[in-house]
Amino acid sequence: MPEHLNEALSSPAPPEHLEVARSVANRLRKRLRAAIRGRDEVIDLILIALLADGHVLLEDYPGSGKTTLARALGTAIQKGPGSPPHIQPFRRIQFTPDLLPSDITGTNVLQLESSQFVFRRGPIFAHVVLADEINRTSPKVQAAMLEAMAEKQVTIDEETHPLDELFFVIATQNPLDVAGTYPLPTPQLDRFLFKIRMEPISREAELEVLASYPKSSLELANEHQGVTRDEILAARQAIRHKVRIHPSFREALVDLARSLRSDPRVLQGASTRSLLLMLPAMQARAVLYERDYVSPRDLEVLAPYVFSHRLELAPGHHNSESIVREAVKRQVERLEREVLRNA
Repeated sequence: MPEHLNEALSSPAPPEHLEVARSVANRLRKRLRAAIRGRDEVIDLILIALLADGHVLLEDYPGSGKTTLARALGTAIQKGPGSPPHIQPFRRIQFTPDLLPSDITGTNVLQLESSQFVFRRGPIFAHVVLADEINRTSPKVQAAMLEAMAEKQVTIDEETHPLDELFFVIATQNPLDVAGTYPLPTPQLDRFLFKIRMEPISREAELEVLASYPKSSLELANEHQGVTRDEILAARQAIRHKVRIHPSFREALVDLARSLRSDPRVLQGASTRSLLLMLPAMQARAVLYERDYVSPRDLEVLAPYVFSHRLELAPGHHNSESIVREAVKRQVERLEREVLRNA
């Protein structure tokens, strides 16, 4: 459908209000594409999640570039005037079966000199946290991430310690048929805005990766300008307040969720939280594609990544993505008919 038809769903907003958001998105996009070849779609989804204040779960076998992608994003965030001194731009946590919750959040340590306990922050105190192979650790440790991802805080010995406002988790997991993995519980999955399966890159992209040797991926990324924490936070605010969402999209989201919940193939449908998370995600995608209004295409593209991992299917059914695509197609067609009536 021609993009200009979507304008009937939104009154124009002054474009200068979104320039900061577009600048941040474009700089990050160039930097990540320099580091990671053949993953343009995944990079766009990562940036959408970052700008929408969500978290991302990446799934694939080792060696597909998940860690490099997360590290390239983390190192792109530079300290600015508003950056807390105790927050690192990027930290990586390798999840293993013997990991403890305190290894992530931190712990109180007794100082012999003063005979007082002092809080020693864990690696979760960072702007971008790579939770590598999160499904290789126990459910107890996985649950330790819940409060941090939902509330941006951790509680140690009944004392709450806030994380930074810019707190973004990229978790990776191996497919569940790999030995030694623990399925993520449903509450944990619901904390992730997107679940992305990284497919093998094309032959041409693999040749580009080899041709870049001996330069490393991060060296290539560092050739491009980064962003500051304050710029990302400002971009988020501009996106939330300046990208228009027609009321029809809210109705479409609610009806989409109700359709999924009533589908006989689905035992547990999409949560209300997922509908709320979808709104800033659609706004962020609009900015990434040079628009100041949400289009039906934003809903169509993002719905499988937002809802598929939240569905629990009835026995005998395994493809949640196709169920979501089938349900969202009806809502997109409805939105497009409304566009044509108002064009």
